[in-house]
Amino acid sequence: MTEGYETSSYGFKYRESMITAISAGVFFVMIGALFIITPALFTRVTEFFRDFSPNVFVRVPNTMIYLPAPTRPLIHRVVYTAFEQFCFAFGVFQAVVLALRFAARSSVSNKAETVGNLISWIGTGYLARTLLLEPTTWSALTTWFVFWAAVLMLLGVTLIVRAIILAVALPRRMF
Repeated sequence: MTEGYETSSYGFKYRESMITAISAGVFFVMIGALFIITPALFTRVTEFFRDFSPNVFVRVPNTMIYLPAPTRPLIHRVVYTAFEQFCFAFGVFQAVVLALRFAARSSVSNKAETVGNLISWIGTGYLARTLLLEPTTWSALTTWFVFWAAVLMLLGVTLIVRAIILAVALPRRMF
C-alpha cells in the first residue's frame, strides 16, 4: 500500500520534513537543557537584556555610529558561556543532521545549507569564546562590537561556502 508513496516525491518530502522536525525539536530541547543545567540562567538573561538602555544607543569606539550594546558587557559571562555552549552543541548536532541528509539522499541544496549551519554555529561559538569570554586587548565595549562584526563576516563566509558547494556539485546547464 505504501509502495507507491515511497517511489514518489512523497517519500522524499516526508524524509526532509522529519529531518527538519528533528532539528527544530533538538534546538528547543538544547535551549531547555541549558536553562536546567545553568544555575540562575533565566535571571542572568533577564539582567543581560535590562543592561541595554531602551532609548540610548552606545557610540561604537572610533566611529560616529551608534548601536545598542549592554552598558556593562563584562558582567554577563554566564550568559556568554551558555550561548557559547549552545552554539557548539547545536553545531555538533548539525554534523548529525548532515549525516541524516546524506542517508536520506537530500538535495545538494539542503546539504549545502546544513554545512553552512554547521560552520555558522561552530564559528559563532568560537567567536563567543575568544571575544566575549577570553581577555582581549580591546576595551569591553569595543570587544562587543568586534564580536558582532566577526559574526557578520562569518555569515558571509558561510554563504560563500554554500555557494561553492552548489557550484561544484550541481551540473552545469548549457545556455
